Amino acid sequence: MRKQILLGALLAVTILTVGASASLAARSNGTALFIFNGRMLADAGSGSTISVDVNGGNRVALKKLVGQNDNANFAVDAHTQYLRWTHGVPTVVTESNLLAGDRVSVRIVADRQASLAQIEATAARRVADSGQPGRFPSQPLWLFRGTLDAPASAGHLTLHIDDGNLRALRAMLGQPLDQTFRYDRHTIFVLWQGRVPTVISPGQLHVGDSISVRIRAPHAFSLAQVEQVPANHVGDHEPAASS
Repeated sequence: MRKQILLGALLAVTILTVGASASLAARSNGTALFIFNGRMLADAGSGSTISVDVNGGNRVALKKLVGQNDNANFAVDAHTQYLRWTHGVPTVVTESNLLAGDRVSVRIVADRQASLAQIEATAARRVADSGQPGRFPSQPLWLFRGTLDAPASAGHLTLHIDDGNLRALRAMLGQPLDQTFRYDRHTIFVLWQGRVPTVISPGQLHVGDSISVRIRAPHAFSLAQVEQVPANHVGDHEPAASS
């Protein structure tokens, strides 16, 4: 009972103060994570900027776009990481792999009060490339984060939940912190070592690891129903900026 009360308080604070887990990247020193989603307007090559037609992003980023042109030139440098996602599997690539028309997500950490121009001039920390546009996912995303309670086996893994996206957190209201999720042969397991992702097997997850579980399931599903849907993706020690 005490755990449920603590969870309820945690979730209430989370929902009221951040609205979505993507906004949790705000730093105490006044910086924030700005996420801009869109498509590449031109091949990237090896320049100091990339041109993106922005059509989405997290809340702090979208607020900066109000009244502005949605075509942006984002700065990149030698420290920017480029990830290419293919069928849910990430691979570290070079800037030249970004091609015109590719769907990209640009992540920049900058002062929360910075102008859009100042944010664009701040070198991106990561650019995730999902390739050419295709169909949008038919089901909404349920994202759960926590620590692994026991070795993954027999198509199940149990987490001690401490975070997630808004949809997942709402489903957790009044529920125990320890929840069990399903996986199958289609589930992709990725280990992050620093900023480098590697595809692994379920048996390579270790008790106590920080784990993220992504599931595509109907919006109206209960927590119990969501847990019966095999996860699409399981991340081990996934950096916050890759969410």
